[in-house]
This record gives sequence, structure tokens and C-alpha cells, in this order.
Amino acid sequence: MNVMDYLLKKIDKEPVHMGLIDPNEQKPKESGELARILESVGSDAIMVGGSTGITKKNLNDTAKSVKDNTDIPVIHFPTNATAISPHVDAIYFMSMLNSRDLDKVIGQQVKGSLSVRKLGIQPLPMGYVIVEPGMTVGEVGNADLIPRNDPDIALSFGLAAQYLGMRLFYLEAGSGAPEPIPLEMVKTCKENLDIPVFVGGGIRDPDQAKKMAQAGADVIVTGTVIEEDSEVERKLKRMIRSIKQV
Repeated sequence: MNVMDYLLKKIDKEPVHMGLIDPNEQKPKESGELARILESVGSDAIMVGGSTGITKKNLNDTAKSVKDNTDIPVIHFPTNATAISPHVDAIYFMSMLNSRDLDKVIGQQVKGSLSVRKLGIQPLPMGYVIVEPGMTVGEVGNADLIPRNDPDIALSFGLAAQYLGMRLFYLEAGSGAPEPIPLEMVKTCKENLDIPVFVGGGIRDPDQAKKMAQAGADVIVTGTVIEEDSEVERKLKRMIRSIKQV
């Protein structure tokens, strides 16, 4: 499966939903069950990764369990080059463009490139930026956070990513963020970029997800709702339906 082609074809038809499964939040067996639920309610792909606590073992065990329980693409959302799993269909080969740490911008990518090639994993070139409040990923990534009230700065990073040849652009508010990415920021990026716009962080209910899709988000990523909600299947079904109806 060519995951990039799959995503672009999906995006051309409708907004895409992806569920993020963090190997540090539950056991591999539970991750596999979450993957089954995500596919059953209409999610388009599953991301596996997290900001902290990721090891080769919990990543590999989780990715394998997810892959064994779903037929939709499984994409590695990487933390660093020390943990890359062969049990995925693709990996975001992403640069945290607004990090003050050069290692997050290009260093880890250099360290991991040979592993990606040897394992035969499809790289998906992505520009990745952290927006206020940033949460744990902003701290770990030593990010110079994009202000919520300045969509033009976000757009400038998006254009830089596009002009450098990256094929995807991700606006991240951080897992557990009290609010999602501002709608005006999403709208500004969508109207001025030629590459798909991903949004993640702080999206907890169908209304928020719908507004993101209406603002132009091509891909909407949810993670915390998967980890914390006791009625995850019902809530995800409503959320995905709200996205697809836009």
C-alpha cells in the first residue's frame, strides 16, 4: 500500500480522521482493541507514537498489535531515531520546524534515515509545528511556540515546509491541550497552502471536530479522547460522523 497516495485520495474526497494510540498509555492488547474500534467507526488511519515513555519494546509490541487488528494504514508518529518499528505501513519523516533544538529539526532525521530505508518503511515528509500551549510535546521539543493569535506565523512555517518539498503540514496544540488549534489559524493555512493541513491536540468532541473540518483541516487527529473516555466507541462514531458530513 502506498500510504501517501491513499491519504491524498481520501483527502481529495472528504476530511480525514486519524486516531493516535500512545504505546505508553495502555498495554499492546488494549491498543489492538482500540485499533479495531477505530476502524469499525470509520477512522481512516491509525497513528502510533507519543512524546514520552516510548521504547523499542512498547512501540514494537503496540504497533504489531494494532497492525494485527486493522486493515487501515498504521503510521508511526516518531519520538526519536532510537525507536522505529517495522510493524507499520509508513512513518512521518517530520521536522519540528519551530524547535530551538537542531536535533529535533534535522538531527534525529539523519540518525533515523538508514533505519527507515533498511526496514522498508514508507517515509511521509512532514513539517511539524507546535502551537500554544504546546503541552508536553512543546517542552520535550524545546519549541518556540507559535502564538495562538498569530496565524501568519503558522502560515510562514507552512509555506517554508511546502517550499522545502515537504508534502504534509501539521499544526499541533499538544496532547491534553485545553483548546484545539484556533480556527482562524487553520483557515489561513488551508487557504494559502498547497499541501494537506493536519491538526491535533485538544479536540475532544464532535462540535470541535466539525468546526476544524469546516475551517479547512484536511486531517483531524484525536488521541486523548481515545485514552480517557469510557464510551470511546460511541463518542468516536459521533466525532467521525461530524467530520465526514462537512
